Amino acid sequence: MATDKHFDLAQLRTFLAVVGTGSFTRAGEQLGLSQPTVSQHIRRLEDFMGRALLIRDTRKVSVTDNGLALAGFARQMLATNDEALSYFSAGTAMSGRLRFGAADELALTELPSILRAFRVDHPRINLELTVTQSGTLQRRLLANHLDLIFINQQADSGQGRLVRRDHLVWVGLERGDLDPHAPVPLVTYQAPSHSRSVAINALEAEGRRWRVTCITREVNGLLAAVRAGLGVCVLAQSRIPTDMRALTGRYDLPALPDIEMALLANPRAAKEPVEALSRAILDLRMTPFRP
Repeated sequence: MATDKHFDLAQLRTFLAVVGTGSFTRAGEQLGLSQPTVSQHIRRLEDFMGRALLIRDTRKVSVTDNGLALAGFARQMLATNDEALSYFSAGTAMSGRLRFGAADELALTELPSILRAFRVDHPRINLELTVTQSGTLQRRLLANHLDLIFINQQADSGQGRLVRRDHLVWVGLERGDLDPHAPVPLVTYQAPSHSRSVAINALEAEGRRWRVTCITREVNGLLAAVRAGLGVCVLAQSRIPTDMRALTGRYDLPALPDIEMALLANPRAAKEPVEALSRAILDLRMTPFRP
């Protein structure tokens, strides 16, 4: 039969505190309530129930059979209430799978901390991370194997959502040297690679000879080869490690174009998870890293 009667959750919480502590005074201290307020909550709850829930004397507080029965229901009701509040207030209502890809250079920025925070805020989303080169990520996005990618791309390409723009520069060892008359030793990603194409096109446009001394799949390999003295590489200016320096303008090396860090979404993916992670990355705007 329908009824308009309902329990007051604050009164139930006070009741459980009294049952748990065996004292009106200690219950008030636990909840930050005055003793008169605790007494008022219990009195109103007993009036609502039409039954005695607690037996009070000068030494202790004991629970009646009706009080014990109510305590079980009260714990369930409060647990359900708290779970519902946590579910929606913490942003955990979203669920499902989010296939996210990031260029490995970008994975060395604050991206790991962003993803950790995203998993805390959205634990019901199964986040699958792929870290590889930008060109590979774009192909996987088009093939519907990824939902969102965070990549390097040509500036002013008009694709996706811009996170940050940067300058591409030649990078070498701080104490290194480069013979301006010899072929430029290139440390580069394997093709297809935007930075590789930019480097080779810029050198050939200036009539500079070049030779590839190392090909790698990831940024750690790129940096290791440069540190080993195998040659120079191309990086965004904000990503120059502290033990290396920008060489653009030196040794007759040509100027390089700008680059964009951008987010590209799969139009077939669920929009809510994609937008939530996109917003987390856009809000931070990704400060430079120092590997």
